[in-house]
Amino acid sequence: MAIITSLRLGKGRNKKANVSLDGKLALNLEPEVALKEGLKVGQELSASRIEALVKTNCQQSCYDAALKSLGYRPRSEYEIRQRLYQRGFDNNSIKEALSRLKEQNLINDGNFARFWRDNRQSFSPRSQWLTRLELKQKRVPDEIIEQVVSTIDDIENAYSVATIKARGLTQCDYQSFRCRLGDHLKRRGFGYGIIIKTIEQLWQERGVA
Repeated sequence: MAIITSLRLGKGRNKKANVSLDGKLALNLEPEVALKEGLKVGQELSASRIEALVKTNCQQSCYDAALKSLGYRPRSEYEIRQRLYQRGFDNNSIKEALSRLKEQNLINDGNFARFWRDNRQSFSPRSQWLTRLELKQKRVPDEIIEQVVSTIDDIENAYSVATIKARGLTQCDYQSFRCRLGDHLKRRGFGYGIIIKTIEQLWQERGVA
């Protein structure tokens, strides 16, 4: 048995509960863990209890890291898992963290896919093809991807993207206008047929103006 001889909250941005056993610093725990486990000075801890505390603390640290990552923007389950692996967390802790986040609906690939589509639509419209590719790279399930990208109107998006780009091409001749606008639409993932129709429509509209 080891006795808790000191229990103090550390200073700085990443505050930990510093636990001394038999006069020596032995554990750096997340404050939530120390509180939940009811640790106090004078308490005796067995080797198995100490091992369990270390495991619980790792799980809490993993969960906290996932929450912090989600604080910047919604993420797919794959993205969160990869980030936690990169941080060095073990498989069991990652599995436990993901399970908790799913229960709280903080990780939901359907919600994430819709967020990704809507964000692109608002700030950087692109094709169904490119949106599908981006979501596949984030390992969103295929059935969710197809449901989400099916609502994207390639013709409308291509026109929206091209209209903005065309504002800076007022001095271009047709050939330059076509090449530059075509390259821009191609980078957004639009197909040849839609690109040609969009270019012709905008060129005619510019001619009328």
